[in-house]
Amino acid sequence: MTEPLLVDRTDAVVTLTLNRPSAMNSLNVALKEALRDTLAELEADRSCRAVVLAGAGGSFCAGQDLREHVTTLESGAGKPLDTVHAHYNPIAARLASLPKPVVAAVRGMAAGAGASLAFLADIRIGGPSTSFLMAFAKVGLAADTGASWTLPRLVGHAKAVELLMLAEPVRADEACRLGLINRMVDDDEGVLPAAQELAARLAAGPTVAYGAIKRQLSVADAGTLADALAAEAQAQAICGGTADHRAATMAFVNKQRPVFEGR
Repeated sequence: MTEPLLVDRTDAVVTLTLNRPSAMNSLNVALKEALRDTLAELEADRSCRAVVLAGAGGSFCAGQDLREHVTTLESGAGKPLDTVHAHYNPIAARLASLPKPVVAAVRGMAAGAGASLAFLADIRIGGPSTSFLMAFAKVGLAADTGASWTLPRLVGHAKAVELLMLAEPVRADEACRLGLINRMVDDDEGVLPAAQELAARLAAGPTVAYGAIKRQLSVADAGTLADALAAEAQAQAICGGTADHRAATMAFVNKQRPVFEGR
């Protein structure tokens, strides 16, 4: 049986590949459970210092597997959108709070919950075929997997309303202009290598500080200046006590290149 999620480790970078290429990597229960549980394991894995999220084949992720969903609807068993509580919410919360950088290699289409997954990454790399489609309204649904939180922060409230309600595709150039993609490469084949190269660079950096930056930005996005200042003070107290901070400060004073160990 083919594994729905491939896990590849190269030094301190873990690449998670959604592995259902014949179904555009759509999210069935097996894939959602594998992604949810693997992310939980990586959060506590100190040997993992950066994560790459990718899709097998020519697509990133087409969102919910609607064929499987139709079966659930027709069965009449339980609530058809229980998957939001069981899968999508835990995945979104874990990706957003993961205390290490997450880079999404968005090759081809990212639709519905697939786009939501990409938006939860810290940095997104795209190529000529990259496109996003907030497809939820096309099947009579509202946003999930954190898109109602991430999308306005990326493109602003008004544009988020437009993308979610009109459900029109956003091609690569426009996605880059809007900030849905951070960096573009010239060739689709280069999307994953570029994402892995960037993740390796981040993995060699001050990963404790990166985790603290993610937490303080999350607080600042939703809070007041006082909240942000408190989060900054807490973050600096944590980072200031790390071996990385002490070693990097000494390296700077001695005009040496710092070596970060993530502790």
